[in-house]
Amino acid sequence: MDDRQKKLLKEIVESYIKNARPVGSKSLCGKLKCSSATIRNEMATLEHLGMLEKNHISSGRIPSEEGYKYYVENLMKPKELTGEDVLKLQTIFHNNALEVSDAINECVKIISEITNYTSIVLGKSSKDNELKQVSIIPLSDNKIVALVCTDKGIVENKQFTLAPNIFIDEVVKTSEIINKMLVGTPIDEVSARLEFDIKPIIAKKVREYQAIYNIFYDAFNDFAKNSSNVFFSGKANMLKQPEYSDAAKIKNIINKFEDEDLIKNIEEDENGINVYIGQDNHFDDDVTVIKTKYNINGEEGTIAIVGPKRMEYDRVIALLDYINQNIGNR
Repeated sequence: MDDRQKKLLKEIVESYIKNARPVGSKSLCGKLKCSSATIRNEMATLEHLGMLEKNHISSGRIPSEEGYKYYVENLMKPKELTGEDVLKLQTIFHNNALEVSDAINECVKIISEITNYTSIVLGKSSKDNELKQVSIIPLSDNKIVALVCTDKGIVENKQFTLAPNIFIDEVVKTSEIINKMLVGTPIDEVSARLEFDIKPIIAKKVREYQAIYNIFYDAFNDFAKNSSNVFFSGKANMLKQPEYSDAAKIKNIINKFEDEDLIKNIEEDENGINVYIGQDNHFDDDVTVIKTKYNINGEEGTIAIVGPKRMEYDRVIALLDYINQNIGNR
């Protein structure tokens, strides 16, 4: 592909991303300083190379999957973020009251808001977390909060109202036994160890041991259930894209967003910011998924942005790169 063909492909991709309309030769004459006939010939060459496709209802061309890939890998330049975009993200980075997971979720909300794409955060599930500490915080004579903390910095809490025959000091005593014996245990194994290791011990040391056992069992069980750690923002944004005016396509993408196993397969293993267009993403042939891993103070996961293949690649990549560079400096 020569320089003129590269420039032509770049113009067609960026025009189609912006307008969602097939690109004709006449609209490109001024930019490329060529005749309409020359541009048509070059378009035919690019089509032969697999970079462009004909649209059946127009004489114009649209980028093919290979054309998008070539654009992203060779022609695209990351977009400079606007001051407004930077300010929105910096507000989150400077909010030290937010947990890491909450800060990441707030960042992807902003990405969805300013791009009109769907953002997904896949945190590590409970099986990837080990118990670091369980704490009991008394709120009143008969109310407590059980705090479960993991080695990845995830904290979950559950409030309990104690029956009149349960004493807070016995609940605290049980938490101390758990901390002594179960720290370092994967969270999804804690419930079984409570049953077989902890229950026989507290049966000898605590009067209302069954009720107290139930408190801790419920706390850990809730943690495991709540720790699938899949967060969506802008799930309905895809339906605003012109590609989704067809009822069958709408139904298909909604069903895929509701498929938990399919969503979990989006998890990223590679470093950097990676672009998966069409068939490469193993999620849906009609979309692009841009993904990046994060690891902040031991808390790991994947941020994924899902949009049409006609995606503003330069802007999304710039946003993810800015988040990668700054989120860890909180």
